[in-house]
Amino acid sequence: MKNLESSMAGTVFTVNVAVGEEVSAGQVVMVLESMKMEIPIEAETAGKIATINAHEGDFVNEGDVLVTFE
Repeated sequence: MKNLESSMAGTVFTVNVAVGEEVSAGQVVMVLESMKMEIPIEAETAGKIATINAHEGDFVNEGDVLVTFE
């Protein structure tokens, strides 16, 4: 399993994927909001979403696991 971690602290603005969805490398899986800026979080590799660990409105810190791939 591969984890996608947050690159910075912020609030989850949108979650663009669902568990079981196939994603491609570079696809935006989540958008964080920090200091009124929207930061897209992209999949580093292609894969299938196994778990989503952060949901809209959640605050995350740098290094928190946002999504796990199978």
